[in-house]
Amino acid sequence: MLILFLFFSICPILAGGETFIDHSTQERMIGELVQKHGEQHKQRIECGVEQAAQFWKEEDGGREDFAAFCMENFVSDPAMLDTIFQRIEMFNEAIGGHFTEMSRDIIRPLDLAWGDILPIDMTIGQFNPAAHLNEDLFRSTIAFIVLLNFPNYSLEEKARISPKWERKEWAYANLGDLYISRIPAEILQENTKSMTRAETYINEYNIYMGNLIDDSQKTYFPKDLKLVTHWGIRDELKARYADPAGLQKQEMIYQLMLRIINQEIPEEVINKNEHEWDPVRNKIYKDGRKIPFKSEPDTRYGILLETFKAMKRLDPYFPAFSTHIKRKFELDRKIPYEEVEAMFSDLCSSRQVRDTAKLISKRLGRPLKPFDIWYNGFTGKKSISEEELNKIVAAKYPTLEDFEKDVPNILMKLGFSAEQAKYLAPKIQVDPARGPGHSGGAEIRNAKARLRTRVPKGGMDYKGFNIGMHELGHAAEQTLTLYKMDHYSLRGVPNTAFTEAFAFIFQGRDLEMLGLTDHDKDAVYLKTLDNLWMAYEIMGVALVDMNVWKWMYDHPDATPAQLKSAVISIAKDIWNKYYADVFGVKDQPILAIYSHMIDYTLYLPDYPLGHVMQFQIESYLEGKNLGAEMERMCRIGNIPPQLWMQKAVGSKVLIMPLLEASSDALARLKN
Repeated sequence: MLILFLFFSICPILAGGETFIDHSTQERMIGELVQKHGEQHKQRIECGVEQAAQFWKEEDGGREDFAAFCMENFVSDPAMLDTIFQRIEMFNEAIGGHFTEMSRDIIRPLDLAWGDILPIDMTIGQFNPAAHLNEDLFRSTIAFIVLLNFPNYSLEEKARISPKWERKEWAYANLGDLYISRIPAEILQENTKSMTRAETYINEYNIYMGNLIDDSQKTYFPKDLKLVTHWGIRDELKARYADPAGLQKQEMIYQLMLRIINQEIPEEVINKNEHEWDPVRNKIYKDGRKIPFKSEPDTRYGILLETFKAMKRLDPYFPAFSTHIKRKFELDRKIPYEEVEAMFSDLCSSRQVRDTAKLISKRLGRPLKPFDIWYNGFTGKKSISEEELNKIVAAKYPTLEDFEKDVPNILMKLGFSAEQAKYLAPKIQVDPARGPGHSGGAEIRNAKARLRTRVPKGGMDYKGFNIGMHELGHAAEQTLTLYKMDHYSLRGVPNTAFTEAFAFIFQGRDLEMLGLTDHDKDAVYLKTLDNLWMAYEIMGVALVDMNVWKWMYDHPDATPAQLKSAVISIAKDIWNKYYADVFGVKDQPILAIYSHMIDYTLYLPDYPLGHVMQFQIESYLEGKNLGAEMERMCRIGNIPPQLWMQKAVGSKVLIMPLLEASSDALARLKN
């Protein structure tokens, strides 16, 4: 039974302050609407009038125009309200879906591996075709109709009331979340420019690994190996655990990372292959002769500062969510900052992490080094070299088209039925990525998810395939949560961490898709420890990201040089708190290497949350069919995270299951 009219008495969208529609006008309208529709609708009326009044400007009409609008557009009849809801859903899919496709298509020269980026590509890519849409929706009164009739609920209210809701009530509540800001078009357009510049900077930040040399001019990597930072160089470091002579390569990669963080990297070696570079001693050579160079001039931190200012420009237009930090955690993730921070701190401080570190040291036969935060020797990859994996993948997928054609078979190998694979595969388009790879879901049910990964000359390599599997997890989720959803307003998952969880599940089965099965009798225990170690590494990275954003809000006028100093200091502080005792060395800034900190504002906490969720979902999936269960979970839709997890696996998002399973795994491996 629907309980749509049991609403709250205070609208969280409001945050005080002056509005054009004064309090007396609001009170008069509430009284007249209650008289017209009945006392039983008073709470809805109060909230609707207050929500609409918060955003009504003088150019929208005078106070009497506002009064007339409310009298004409407030709906009390449930059947009519449902009809209006359906019409707005149809409108949202048409408008939002087509604008998404338009925006995605115009930046293809920046996103796809189409050769050099031209000035016109940047000019077009910085144009936002939807910049005026938000204001147009208010001017047309569409936004005001939603505000008047569909209340916005706070996180606390959703947690308290929502378990009693039915699907339609959740869809109504999500509609109430749509118009909580009125952002001028010029602000949105300026922000698009900032974010496009940041993403292009990262996508073009490549290192030619074959040009790296040691002090004797010796090279260690293939001449044509071009890796994007941080993903590519990190994955190359991880791949060297299967290389008997890999330690020196890892040391070199680690020094490369430190040069990037400290902005000591020569400009001449960023996305260029004309010089040899000794990253340990930071010297560059041309035809064997040492030459002078200029270091990158704090560009990395200038870009980060620009993205901060872009997000900060939005603050005045969110009455109840006045910082990007609040918006990312309370609006996007729907999990409070403090709850996420406590979860990360608890795992990073855990005994299980320290016991796992001792096991890794024993398996390596040496004391841990800082870059061992990326140790991946618990997986089946430990016995297969990167070179051998590259050969297997290149033979299987000579081109990206071959990978796309094989998507139905991959899905069936993962456990999806032939019918599911036939349904999903045509809705996923595979493209060559300029950057590290990503997947963008469609927003209208006649469009495709765009899966993008890198394919070098000579065929897909293992890194590209591994990323492709990760992105296929995203694409499958994005397709299921759009095409299989009962209400458009419920499309998607509660937050990005959930789609990361599915992506990690797919990615973790990459060797199996290549026919390389791990026959280790302890594989399940090793997989648990692998998950724990990955969560430990990325939680530190996320804590750096979170603390950097707090610092930027405390120092909004900082220079790039000041921000660089702060990021490095914060990274060292997090390292000293959670990692120094494990690795036996202090003051390491390596947690600041992640590129997502630069171009995807406050995105990084989604990765460790995704690892925690992945473990809980994987545990639940044991003995069950992945395809059937994933579709069931995806159809739960965009509801609060803890409720989603309860419905999906029977428990909330918790780190304790992973810690307890890690204790069991450590005991088993010890015995």
